[in-house]
Amino acid sequence: MKRYSTVPTLNTSDGIQYKTTVLYPEVPLSENDYYIISTAGDRYDILADKFYGDYTLWWIIAAANNSEKASLVLQPGVQIRIPSNKDQAIENFTRLNS
Repeated sequence: MKRYSTVPTLNTSDGIQYKTTVLYPEVPLSENDYYIISTAGDRYDILADKFYGDYTLWWIIAAANNSEKASLVLQPGVQIRIPSNKDQAIENFTRLNS
C-alpha cells in the first residue's frame, strides 16, 4: 500500500504542490490481536514485516499503541499490541485521508 496515494494534493498560490496533513485512524481492539513484550532492537517496521509481511505498515502498530514518538525504535520490556486486522486499519486510513 502506498500510504500517501489517497492523501489530497493541494497547491499554494505560487503553484507549489504539497500533501495535506495525514490523519491516522484509531485502531480498535480485537480479541484476535497479538501482544508481545518488546526486546532490544525491536522496531515498528520490523514487527510490521514479521506480522504483516510489509514493513511499510509500521504505522498500524504505532497507532494501535498510541505512539507519538518520531522514532521506529521501541524501548525494551514494553507490551506492544499488534492488531490482527490490518486490512480494516488500511481501509479506515484510506477513508479518513481521501
